[in-house]
Amino acid sequence: MDRILKATELMEQNKVEESLAELTKFYPIANDEEKYTIALFYMEWGFLLEASKVLQTLLESYPDEAEFKILLAETYTELENDEAAIAILDEIGTDDPAYLQALIQLADLYESQGLFEVAEQKLLLAKNKAPNEEVIDLALGELYFSIGEFKKAVLYYEQIKSDQLAHVAIHERLAESLAACGEYEKALDYFSQIDTPSIDILYKHGLTAFQAKRYDIAISLWHKVIEQDPYYQTVYRVLAEAYEKENNIQKAYEMVKEGLKWDDFNKELYYYAGVLSHKLGENVESESLLRQAIALEPDYKQAVLLLIDILKETNAGDQIIELIVSIQDTGAEDPIYNWELARAYREEEKYEHALNAYNRAYTNLKYDSDFLKEYGFFLSEEGRMNEALPVLTLYLSHEADDDDTREFVNRLNEQLG
Repeated sequence: MDRILKATELMEQNKVEESLAELTKFYPIANDEEKYTIALFYMEWGFLLEASKVLQTLLESYPDEAEFKILLAETYTELENDEAAIAILDEIGTDDPAYLQALIQLADLYESQGLFEVAEQKLLLAKNKAPNEEVIDLALGELYFSIGEFKKAVLYYEQIKSDQLAHVAIHERLAESLAACGEYEKALDYFSQIDTPSIDILYKHGLTAFQAKRYDIAISLWHKVIEQDPYYQTVYRVLAEAYEKENNIQKAYEMVKEGLKWDDFNKELYYYAGVLSHKLGENVESESLLRQAIALEPDYKQAVLLLIDILKETNAGDQIIELIVSIQDTGAEDPIYNWELARAYREEEKYEHALNAYNRAYTNLKYDSDFLKEYGFFLSEEGRMNEALPVLTLYLSHEADDDDTREFVNRLNEQLG
């Protein structure tokens, strides 16, 4: 053992080659207990291939020793040789004291391969054999948590008495699982029991409070997130939403603007700032913010349509045309853009351009009754009665109760003979 201690000291001094050389010289004369210690040394320091060779040799001498099989399976797993690990764990019999550990390791292997049902079967076997073993409850909870079966995860996490098991924070898992199940009040209770929450947990706690409509709690928690890390970009949007829910639009706007100081390439923040400033009656500011969102992504439909609505309020049809044409020049295509373009051209009395835009929109909007009615009446205003008639007839197939339009179509039919 002195030789192994010496090798350990050398390794701790970062004399790796000397340490390994010491073990290589000692191994041929080492007894089986010492070889086992050498295998543990190799595993501890990450020399897994060397560890597996020693354990294989020991298993040849002790073929029924489950502890060697468990350790060898661990090395195979770390070496990404899952098949070999599964094969050796399957050799451990149901009466062996190591059987439970083997089932847990097998479940972990099958889970890593995406074979969740097989992993579940192994853990349920273990649960049946040792119903009060918390490590199995944890394994089942973690499996269900990882695949999004949160109700099942809660059942097993609740069996665990301590808050921490195998480096897993149980209250955190319960809080997140209950929140995912929509049980927000219960989740809030568990979040509040976490002594030193990480910044991510503070954020999730806030989300749960928001979902529970406890906006004051959410606001308080998210301000703590910003205090700890002002670069935590996702928090500014939701914090602003919480203020908006509290009908504090000004504060919501200020939080989004604060977020833009830390992340000035965030199109969603520019858009939301545009929405809020519009609600505050600051249309010039709103227009500027929305244009910045669109500059980051020309085909940002929400921002484009809101900007169009704001421009309509000031009868800026020429600016609407310029906006949509510039967006379409980038390759963005949406039938709504053509519809809005047609309206703008119509407002500017550029009827031929309006007709072309309506025609382009028609291909995709022939099932939209509002569009069909508007398009049909535009065609009739332009004297294109033969084109207006089928469009308005199609409109009536969607809106059969529109008596005024039906009467107009009947007159058209009579007129066209």
